[in-house]
Amino acid sequence: MKKIISIALFALLLNGCDDGDISVDSIEFQNILPSICPDNNSSNSLIFKLKEQESLLLYLPKSVFAGEPSVGTPLEPKRYNIDLTTNRVIYRAYNGKVTINNMCDVIPPATPNVIEEWIATSGVIEITTRVNKTPPDETNGSTRIKGYTYSIIFKDITFNKPSGPQTYESFPFGDYVTTITDMPLTFVPSNAKQCTVSKQIYNFNETASLTIDNIDSSLIANESTPLNKPRTGLINDTTNKVFYRVFASPLSPDYFCQTSPPSIPAITQIWAGKNGVAEDSGIIEVSTTTNGNNFVHTITLKNVSLQKGNNDFNLGNNFVLGTIITTPN
Repeated sequence: MKKIISIALFALLLNGCDDGDISVDSIEFQNILPSICPDNNSSNSLIFKLKEQESLLLYLPKSVFAGEPSVGTPLEPKRYNIDLTTNRVIYRAYNGKVTINNMCDVIPPATPNVIEEWIATSGVIEITTRVNKTPPDETNGSTRIKGYTYSIIFKDITFNKPSGPQTYESFPFGDYVTTITDMPLTFVPSNAKQCTVSKQIYNFNETASLTIDNIDSSLIANESTPLNKPRTGLINDTTNKVFYRVFASPLSPDYFCQTSPPSIPAITQIWAGKNGVAEDSGIIEVSTTTNGNNFVHTITLKNVSLQKGNNDFNLGNNFVLGTIITTPN
C-alpha cells in the first residue's frame, strides 16, 4: 500500500514540474483592460492584453486612433480587414509570467518563452470611436476634450493554431481609452497682435495659436466703444474665420504675418470655429478703450465652438483671445 501511495505522489510531482506549459483551447481576455507601449517613431501601434502566461496582441496603424468619433444612429464602426502585415492579431502562450517588458522593451527579456502562438489569418476589426468631454463648466459653459474611447471587436476572426484553424464569430477585444494632453488653450491676452498686411489677428503659446482671419475691418475701429456696448460680428465662411492650430514643436512670433505660412513647425491639428448665430453663438466681440493716442481693443469670443471632422468643443461663454493696440495714422 505504501508503494502505491509513493508511486502516486511521484507521478503527481512529475506532472507538477512541466516548466509552466499550459494547454490552450480558447482565448479568454474579456475582463482585462488593454495596454499600449509608450510612443515611439513607428507608424504602428501595439495594443495588448496580458494574463498570467498569455498575451493577445493587436497591431494597427497609428492613424486608426486619430480621434475621429463615429457617426450614425447607432454609431457606425470603421472596419479593417485582418492581414499578416498591417492589421494583425496574435495570441501567445508562455512558459512563465509575462509582463509589459516582454511587449515593449527594445530588447525583450529572454524569458518567458513563447510555447504556443495563434496568428489571425482573416476576419474584420471593427472600431467604434467615442469622444470623452468634460461636462459643461458651471461658470462659463466651456467643454474640453479629455480623450477617446475606441471599442474594438473582432468579427469572423480565424486563428491558425497548432491543432488547426479556430474561428470566432464575434470576439470583443475591449475598450482602448486614450487621453488628450496636447491641446493647450491658455493664452496671455497681451501677446495678441494684428498683422499689418493680412490683418490677421493672432495669439499663441508655446505649441498652439488662435487666429481670426479676414476679420471685418469695422470691428477694429479707432474709436472707443460705449460701456457694455461692444462691436460684434459673427463667425462665417468668408469673414471673421476663427482657427485653432496645434503645432508639433514650439512657435515663435516670426511664424505669423508671412506671405506664405512656414512649413516649420508642422501643424498637427486644425480646428475651425463654427458659424455664428445672431445673439446666440459664434460671436466675436470687441471693446475699445483709449490709452494716450492709442486704442486698445479687447477681443472676446462668445460661445464659440471649434470643430475638426466629427469633433467639437466649446471655448466658453467668454473666451478672451487677447488685446491689440492700434494707432491712428
